[in-house]
Amino acid sequence: MEGIKNILEKVRDNSLSVEDALKRIKGYPFEKIDDILFDHHRNIRKGFPEVIYGKGKSAAQLVAVAKRLIELDLPVLITRVGNKRARKVRSEVPALQHDPVARVLFFISEQVEKLPPGGTQGKVVVMTAGTSDLPVAREACVALDVMGIAHEELIDVGVAGIHRLFSFLDMLEKASVIICIAGMEGALPSIVGGLVKCPVIAVPTSTGYGSNMEGLVPLLAMLNTCAPGVGVVNIDNGFGAAALAASIVWTCTTPSYCQRQEQ
Repeated sequence: MEGIKNILEKVRDNSLSVEDALKRIKGYPFEKIDDILFDHHRNIRKGFPEVIYGKGKSAAQLVAVAKRLIELDLPVLITRVGNKRARKVRSEVPALQHDPVARVLFFISEQVEKLPPGGTQGKVVVMTAGTSDLPVAREACVALDVMGIAHEELIDVGVAGIHRLFSFLDMLEKASVIICIAGMEGALPSIVGGLVKCPVIAVPTSTGYGSNMEGLVPLLAMLNTCAPGVGVVNIDNGFGAAALAASIVWTCTTPSYCQRQEQ
């Protein structure tokens, strides 16, 4: 994650010119890009740049911000972008990738440190109760990819066929964080939370029939779980779950963070 200190170190090491460093620094702490006041300082505060919520923004606005971030070699993550708008944006910014299931445009920067450096430490498992929950899972997975966080997917292991889950207990027990996504009655995170030691991030989805109430029922079920160690994010919020999982992994595995906490 590039902050001002890293930029200055690159100038010192002659790996970045003074002119290029000036271009990168002058945008801090924020920069007006089209109609978006982009928060560059968030990269310093949080370790990851601002993520763009695409719904309600024009293709021109998304093109402008994506071009600027790629120019700075920063990661780009634009959520909730339909196929038509995604094609229009990519026609002008071909460096962007598009995941149509996740409804996400993204660019993976070489500046992002890949975690974990080896083994299973820091690995996230993204799991769903049903295949219908896949769009939310894919949003989480793409966000983790852009953030440099290793992860595995486990799809369609809901409680209606609970025996499927038990075949993957070894994977779950080795995870550092589990993102558990479920619609309908939202029971799966409670079961998983009772089986593992690691934090479980529960994501309710709007998948379900009438009384599911567009995700409100699983949201309330997850909030009322009796399994300890389960936290809940908002309905259909795959990105929010990924951001929380990444924060946990960074806290546990990044030496610079641990050193700051000791000082």
